Amino acid sequence: MSTITAEPQTDSPQPPRIPDADHHRDVNGGWLRPAVFGAMDGLVSNFALMTGVVGGDAAPTTVVLTGLAGLAAGAFSMAAGEYTSVASQRELVEAELEAERIELRRNPQGELAELAQLYVARGVDPELAHEVARQLSADPDTTLAVHAREELGVDPEDLPSPLVAALSSFGCFALGALLPVLPYLLGATALWPAALLAVLGLFGCGAVVARVTARSWWFSGLRQLVLGGAAAGVTYLLGRLIGGAIG
Repeated sequence: MSTITAEPQTDSPQPPRIPDADHHRDVNGGWLRPAVFGAMDGLVSNFALMTGVVGGDAAPTTVVLTGLAGLAAGAFSMAAGEYTSVASQRELVEAELEAERIELRRNPQGELAELAQLYVARGVDPELAHEVARQLSADPDTTLAVHAREELGVDPEDLPSPLVAALSSFGCFALGALLPVLPYLLGATALWPAALLAVLGLFGCGAVVARVTARSWWFSGLRQLVLGGAAAGVTYLLGRLIGGAIG
């Protein structure tokens, strides 16, 4: 009579899998968000401007001139505003970083205690929090970066560039604003080809925005189409009213 012996268990517990750093969606949108919204802004504003002029029974040459003027004015305005906004924000952050750098030199122990207290407030054991803060404070650059992230919420090595922001804003706005003008530049004399191209552009921009949201592409596309169409419809009616009043 043979006996069956159980084989020893050789499987050891597997270590927990560390998730990839990029397993989450980019909640800030990265470059996609400002690019798409810049193009969408140019498309909606310039198409609405052109429909208002068409509503006032303007000649096709006037519509083209209006569209090109709206493109240039809007693109330069967006670029200037974006440059000023980002430059001001960067200057403020750099001033705060310099103040933090001076404080780290003058009162390193106080800054260490402050950093440790931040971790304690998040639930870390006081002794462990102090040790973590002490190790992070060993290198001046690391110390500044940690304090900047914890206290200011910024990364000193990843500050936005005003020039890049201005150029991207200019280019994306101009690209969107060009869509409704393009049919007129190619010889169209009626509004419907520009309206058709604007509709496709509005839906396309809205669909692309779905990449940085939790909505479906068709919902985002239809939502942007409705909003842009409403803006164009209102300006067309205003053009009809004003054109009839002054005509």
